[in-house]
Order: sequence, then C-alpha cells, then structure tokens
Amino acid sequence: MHYSSGNYEAFVRPRKPAGVERKTAWFVGSGLASLAGAAFLIRDGHMAGDRITILEELSLPGGALDGLKEPERGFVIRGGREMESHFECLWDLFRSIPSLEIEDASVLDEFYWLNKSDPNVSLQRATQNQGQDVPDKALLTLDDAAQKDLLRLFFATREEMENKRIDEVLGRSFLDSHFWLYWRTMFAFEEWHSALEMKLYLHRFIHHLHGLADFSTLKFTRYNQYESLVLPLVTWLKARGVNFRYGVEVTDVDFDVDVASADDVAADLVADDVRAPARKRATRLHWIEQGQAGGVDLGPDDLVFMTIGSLTENSDNGDHQTPAVLKTGPAPAWDLWRRIAAKDPAFGRPDVFGAHIPQTKWQSATITTLDARIPEYIRRITRRDPFSGKVVSGGIVTVKDSSWLCSWTVNRQPHFKQQPKDQIVVWFYSLFVEKPGDYVKKPMQDCTGEEITQEWLYHLGVPEADIPELAATGAKTVPVMMPYITAFFMPRQAGDRPDVVPHGAANFAFIGQFAETRERDCIFTTEYSVRTAMEAVYTLLDVERGVPEVFNSTYDIRTLLAAVKPLRDGKGLSLPGPSFIQNLLMKKLEGTEIGALLRAYQLVDEDRSS
Repeated sequence: MHYSSGNYEAFVRPRKPAGVERKTAWFVGSGLASLAGAAFLIRDGHMAGDRITILEELSLPGGALDGLKEPERGFVIRGGREMESHFECLWDLFRSIPSLEIEDASVLDEFYWLNKSDPNVSLQRATQNQGQDVPDKALLTLDDAAQKDLLRLFFATREEMENKRIDEVLGRSFLDSHFWLYWRTMFAFEEWHSALEMKLYLHRFIHHLHGLADFSTLKFTRYNQYESLVLPLVTWLKARGVNFRYGVEVTDVDFDVDVASADDVAADLVADDVRAPARKRATRLHWIEQGQAGGVDLGPDDLVFMTIGSLTENSDNGDHQTPAVLKTGPAPAWDLWRRIAAKDPAFGRPDVFGAHIPQTKWQSATITTLDARIPEYIRRITRRDPFSGKVVSGGIVTVKDSSWLCSWTVNRQPHFKQQPKDQIVVWFYSLFVEKPGDYVKKPMQDCTGEEITQEWLYHLGVPEADIPELAATGAKTVPVMMPYITAFFMPRQAGDRPDVVPHGAANFAFIGQFAETRERDCIFTTEYSVRTAMEAVYTLLDVERGVPEVFNSTYDIRTLLAAVKPLRDGKGLSLPGPSFIQNLLMKKLEGTEIGALLRAYQLVDEDRSS
C-alpha cells in the first residue's frame, strides 16, 4: 500500500488482485469504516459482494452516523459531522455511490452542487448575555504569548507532545482566547486532552484558520448524515449482495501469533511499499447471536476487519421528561478490544482511551420545536429564515458565558426527510455537563429534555416569564449521554493505538477511530474512518492504486502565510529594527517572489513597502 496525489492515480481503475475470487471478508461493526471497507473491496478489490459479511450488534447500520425518529421520544441525532473539500478518501468513496435524491448523480455530485449553490457561513458564531452579540467575535484574540505557545506546539515533534495535556503546553492567555473558545467547541477539545492530537489538528486544518470565526470553510450534507451518507452507501452495498447480520455481538477474536526474535523483526523492517513476512493470522471470530454462542473459523483466504473501541458505546437516550443515564458498566466494544489487546502488544492499549469516563463524556440533545414562537428567536440570532431550506446557523452557535459551555446548531431544514414542515430540529451540546446551569440550576447530566430546553431558551433570549410554558409544550427534546465520546482525545503515545495493519498481519486489520494510520491524519472525522478502511483493504488485497494522501496544506507556503493574518487579528508582520531598517529590508524584497507573497496575503504595510 502506498500514498499518492494527483490525477495519475486518482482516476485509475486497479486491476483484479490475484486470488480475490477465493477470498471472503468479515467486518466487525457496521459503522462508516466498515461500510467504506466493504465498498472498497467491491469497487477496487473486485471482490463479489456476496462474499462480504458485516456483523452488527445493533439493529441498524451507521455507527455514530445516526439519525432517526423514535416513536415516543422524537427525532434523535447524537452528533453532527463537519466536512470540508479536502476529505480526500471520503470523496473518493462517495464519487462512486449513487445519490438517492438526484437521478444519474453520485453522493459527491449531490453534496458538491448543494454547497456550491448554498455555501456555508455563520453570521453569529457566539452569543452572550441571553442571546446578545459578542464584541470582536470575528477576532481570535491571541496575544503575543499565546501566538508563541501556538507556534511552539506547531513546530514541536510528535514525540515531544506524547502523553502531554493541552494545558501543559498552551498557557492561560491562549486558553482565554477566542481561538480556544472556537476551536474547543468546534472539535470538542478539553484542556486535559492530548496536546499531540491538538498538534495534528493544527497541521491537518491549518487551511481553516481564516474561517474559524465564521465556518466559511465548512460544508454540510442536505439531511442528517444517516440519511445523506449511510443510506445511499448501504443501498449500494445491498444491491451488490453484501450480507448484513444484525443482533450479532462479536465477543472475541482468536489469533495465531508467531513470536519472532529480535533479529527476525529487524530483518522484516522493509520499505513501506513492500509487505513484511506474515507472522500473525486471525483464526476465529466468536459471537453471540440471539442469545446463542456462535462463530466462524478463519482460514488464509478469510479477511477480517475489526472496528475497535467506540465513541458512542453505551450511549443512553432520555426524553422530554427523563434524563439520560450515564452508563459506566460493561461496554462490549471496549471489552472486545481489551480481549484482543491481551493477545499481542501490537494490538494497542485500550484503557488509555476507554477507562476515563469523567474525562471523555459529554452530552448532546435533539430539540424539535413545536411552537411557532421559538423559530423567531432562532431567526433573530442566526439572521436567517430557519424554514428557507438553506443554511441557517452555518455551524454551532456557542454561548460564551454559559456555565455548561453549551453550543447549538440549526442545519438546513428539514433535517429529516419525514420532518413536518412547521418544525425545526436543533442539535444542542455541552462540554461541562457536571456544572449547574445558568437558568436551570442543575448539571446538564441530571436534566430532563424539558429542563435542557429551558436552559437553551434562556440563552436564546426568551423572556424568563415565557420559558416554563414554551419548554413544557413548545418543544420535544431527547437528551443523549455519551460516556466515551472523546475517548480518542486522551493523552497518548506511539503504540497506544494499533496500526491499521499491524506488522506481520496476514489476514486482519483494525479500522476506525482507534486504529493508527501511517498518514498524518487526525481523528473524530468521517475522513479518518474511511481512510483507515481504504488503507486496510488496499494493504490486505495488494490493490495497486494509491491511497490519497492527506491534503498538503501544512507544507504550502501560501496556506501558511494565509493563516498568519487571522492569527494576528488582521495585523501585518512587524519587521525588526527601526523604520529606516524596515524600509531597507522591504526594498530588498521588492520585485522578489517573497515580496509578492507578503503583499498578496496583506502581511506588510503597502505604504512602507512602496
């Protein structure tokens, strides 16, 4: 398996791998990584769909990309996905999946046309004082000390950031900035999370810094991600004969691990594009199906792709009158990884991520409006008609002075195909679920859907006298508690996550958010799930086409220069020395490529440089 960029490999159709007609494939879990892996096996690996089986504990596919209506509770979305132009593997996949909405179009076509016609931008990134504007909200407010901290993090090595917390490398002035407010609420970072992951995000999304305050670089699907992404993909897979088996809990995987000597391992360290000799094989899957123990033996031609860990494991839904429950008991997805990891050190360290519920939990809620008065408050803050069918909030609106540090968003409506035209579906979440609210003097984790609605209405600016009635009868809210939602952000080091295809693995791979790609990508994205699946399939089948590399913005001088101005709140660069020295330096740059770039990105004073 190798990485590539450019048209030469982007459009090539790989030839049929040798012996693929004899192989079968088993996927543990039916999240996006497994669905993508099955699609790559068929499209690029030429495997027959009826030789692929996807095992899922739940009763529907999609994993964290959910979106459904429960008869009694109402609409439920545990989270939403922010996407961008440079999710190279995601769009490589969906260029081949037909749209369910537009005839003779792919899901990528549909997505591209939508965001071309209705580009995303937020007109109100943050509020305070019950729905009021935040002064200077377009600024990132990084002082000199904060800028230096950020640069040190950016230029540090990965090894230097291993096992460190964000608040160990970024000082108080940074943590008090608008940059951190916007960054942490956009990506769900906490101060105790991984400095290494923060660094990876900076490199991965450096081209987004100019849009950090208005989300102008983001793109969204037409409906919730289950209906816009999962359903078209599942429809395509089923049409090709892929077997979906629901109600199957995979409990263990057996391996034949040939323990190699240190000399053998050293001899196997070959170039990236050459497979090392196989020493490890998956030999059996164990599962429980409808209360009965079962499983399947795995031979040399049986491939197994395992989603390990789970960010939505043990999620619990409350309702308008009932709080969601924090489940800290047995967690099947995590227990499976623990059993697997006990068999070989190369299979990762699950407790680095899955044993810290107080640090990895937060809560969301899906609010469905039933009273026509509430959308008027949404309109006032977002400055858009929420019933227009177009962009509304353009991303989350963060309540800066909220004790819960809550945010909410209204995507294009309807957000569900079956949603009544006079209702608005709102997604709401908080990072500080243990702190008492500002209107509801209770922690969010103890609140019913009605109480969460009260807190939201308060921060929308609804008069306090109207809040109880509107919350009781004007909305239906489903709270969701997720114990492991940011587990992958815990401080970590090399080896804590297993490689997608561990050294010497012959017929198995790990996929999803807790597998380690060889590329410099970052987690908590749809792109990462698809990338790990693509790498796994291309490696195990020796697919001759390259996996698209991560967008090279961090190596592009133009992108780096474009990031300087927003980081400095529009201020140009200050050249060293007195003004006459500065003028001499600028004259030296006159007519050079460097001078042209500095002018193009407005980093020098035109008067001084002329």
